[in-house]
Amino acid sequence: MQSPCKESEAVPFRNSVFVIPNSTQMPFVKIVVYTPLSHADKIRQVLAQSGAGHIGNYDFCSFSVKGIGRFRPIKGAKPFVGQEGKIEEVEEERIETICEQKEVQQIIKEVKKIHPYEEPAIDVYPVI
Repeated sequence: MQSPCKESEAVPFRNSVFVIPNSTQMPFVKIVVYTPLSHADKIRQVLAQSGAGHIGNYDFCSFSVKGIGRFRPIKGAKPFVGQEGKIEEVEEERIETICEQKEVQQIIKEVKKIHPYEEPAIDVYPVI
């Protein structure tokens, strides 16, 4: 199967080729932020106030699921929860929402200002 895209845009998968749109074809990304339950509402608020979560005639759109985050602070860490060298488990919330690709850097910057973790887990995925 011949792809109409440049080689760098075509992603082979089994016997098919998936075409990854460029940023003009794919103006939105999904932002996923993991946070302790104690800060979930603050994170949602900052995401929305920074421009994320706007879908059509709705704003403050997001989806959340609760789970357990695990980590071990190593030498030099200044953990919000836990202590150096000890594996920690924390009840966390995974918050996901969308935003325009051109706004993602600023939104992440605003989230990091209020996120309690020294190294917050934030993922960004293309929305295709």
